[in-house]
Amino acid sequence: MNPAELKDFLDEKVIQYNRPDFIESDPIQIPHLFTEKEDIEIAAFLIATIAWGNRKSIINNGHRLMEIMNHSPYEYVMNFEKNKVSDQVYSFVHRTFNSVDLIYFFQALKNIYQNHGGLEIIFTKNKSHDNLQEAISVFKRIFFELPHPARTEKHVSDPLKNSAAKRINMFLRWMVRNDNAGVDFGIWKSITPSLLSCPLDVHSGNVARNLGLLNRKQNDARAVKELDFQLRKLDAEDPVKYDFALFGLGVFEKFSV
Repeated sequence: MNPAELKDFLDEKVIQYNRPDFIESDPIQIPHLFTEKEDIEIAAFLIATIAWGNRKSIINNGHRLMEIMNHSPYEYVMNFEKNKVSDQVYSFVHRTFNSVDLIYFFQALKNIYQNHGGLEIIFTKNKSHDNLQEAISVFKRIFFELPHPARTEKHVSDPLKNSAAKRINMFLRWMVRNDNAGVDFGIWKSITPSLLSCPLDVHSGNVARNLGLLNRKQNDARAVKELDFQLRKLDAEDPVKYDFALFGLGVFEKFSV
C-alpha cells in the first residue's frame, strides 16, 4: 500500500473498532462503571496496571478490585489505612501483582491526591512539547516516593529506561483522548491527544511491522518513538486513534501481509 492507501485502510479500521461495542470485551469497561472524574481515573489506573495476560482474567480481577474498594475508588483510596486492610486485599493476586503491591498502590494513590493534586496534575506539569514519556518517568518517581517494597517498582514502567510502558500509555490514552464514540474518556483537558504514544504490545507491534510502520524488532521505548513518528504522519492531532486499528487487526483479525 502507498501512504494514502495505508491511511485510508487504517482510518477505516479505526471507525470499525473505535465504537461502543469495543467496551464489552475490553478492560476499559471497568472505569466505565463510574461517572466521577477521580473514580474513573483511579479505576482506570489500577485496571491498566494489571492489563497483561488473558483479557477475561484481567476484567474479572478488575471487578474484584472494584469490590475491594466498595465501588467507590476515590473514597476508598482517600480513607485507606494500611493497618486496616481487609481479607479481600490480602487474597488479591493477578499474575505477579499481589496484595503487597496492591497495598502500596493504595498508599501511593492516596499520597498523590493528598499531596500532589491528583494524577492529572503530575502528568500535566511534567509534559514536554512533543510527548509524555518524560512525564511518565517523573510520575514513577513520585509514585514511589514513599517507603515501598522493591518488588512493586516493576509494575510501573519507565520509558526513559527503554520500556515501551504499554500499560501506562494505554491509561493515558483513556484519560486524554476524546474519541466522541464513548470509548476513551477524554477527561484530562489539560493534555492534548497529539502528545500521546501508542500502547505498544505484541499485537500492535506485529501489525505495525507487517504494514511497514515499524522496523525495530523489540517492543521497547525506541520502537514506541519510531511508531509514534509514523502515526503522527497519518494524523498529527490524534495519532493514537490508530491503536484501535492495530489492536483490532492483530487480536480480532490475526492480520498479516
